[in-house]
Amino acid sequence: MEEFLKSIIGDNIITYIIMPIPALIFVSLFALYAVLAERKVSAWISNRIGPNRAGGKMGLLQTILDGIKLVQKEFVSPVRSDRFLFKAAPFIIFTAAFMGYAVIPFSSLYIGVDLNLGLFYFFSITSLGVIGMLMAGWASNNKYSLFGGIRSVAQIISYEIPTALAALVVVMLAGTLSMQAFCVAQDGGIFNWFIFGGPGGLSKIILIPFMITACVILFLSTLAETNRTPFDIPEADSELVAGVHLEYSGMQFAMFFFAEYAQMFAVAGVIATLFLGGWQSPFGDLVPFLNSPVMQIIWFLAKGFFLVFVQIWMRWTLPRVRVDQLMTICWKFLIPISFVNIFVVALYIIFFK
Repeated sequence: MEEFLKSIIGDNIITYIIMPIPALIFVSLFALYAVLAERKVSAWISNRIGPNRAGGKMGLLQTILDGIKLVQKEFVSPVRSDRFLFKAAPFIIFTAAFMGYAVIPFSSLYIGVDLNLGLFYFFSITSLGVIGMLMAGWASNNKYSLFGGIRSVAQIISYEIPTALAALVVVMLAGTLSMQAFCVAQDGGIFNWFIFGGPGGLSKIILIPFMITACVILFLSTLAETNRTPFDIPEADSELVAGVHLEYSGMQFAMFFFAEYAQMFAVAGVIATLFLGGWQSPFGDLVPFLNSPVMQIIWFLAKGFFLVFVQIWMRWTLPRVRVDQLMTICWKFLIPISFVNIFVVALYIIFFK
């Protein structure tokens, strides 16, 4: 019995305590400095300077000091709000975003859980954040917050369809839903990445425009799922005065931003895994050192950070779309194009594989 309990406790400690720690540290640091990066990029695009007081000219300590300020602020609940749901909503949103990191392969040696249904798990668990958004909107007892929550539900449920359809073309080619298997399937250099048709002969050239289209659709759909511009209508400042997190203060307010930036890198990591080789080096096995476990993490982070930069860049470049335009883009353009992609990839598999 003692050995049995020891084996169970040991496994649980590794699985549930030790493995999530690096991911939690990464998410915390990334959220802090992604906020700083957003402020600096927006300043450069707007021909401004941005934070340049705390932490030197780059303002490296600015978000840390902002976090300390938020920790000291009082939690305030609106009159006649549902206190329990109001306080639980930010943690549900962050938990849903963070749990997606369990299947993100940072390298061949580090992945939380290599599930056979890893991609399905990611889309399923992260979509639970919409429950927290609706809870926050309803529990705040504020009409603007409620509008934001309802908009978020409609938006995320709609854009889950093109997200899954765009990812399905890679699933069809790889024959798996394992996130680690997607990376392994793209070894051999940049021309074996799925954005260029994946591994195969010259016949895969047929797939390249369709795979690039699928990658763009997945990127746009994940923008909508993370409520990023131009699809940030659930928190539209000019209409809803910040939407679902209007009534929040202190660390409860900060949890929304932790969740948003954690989700930003999570979806960037999924796109990098599906289309950009994941942790694979673009040079393949030409330089073995570039495919070492340490370099794998660097390659994966570089791809993820680049996609996050594009997300930030788009926020400060494009205007916000209207609600009707948001739904039109999804149902009349992204979904039909995704079905065409699936049909073409299916024909390719039948005739060339």
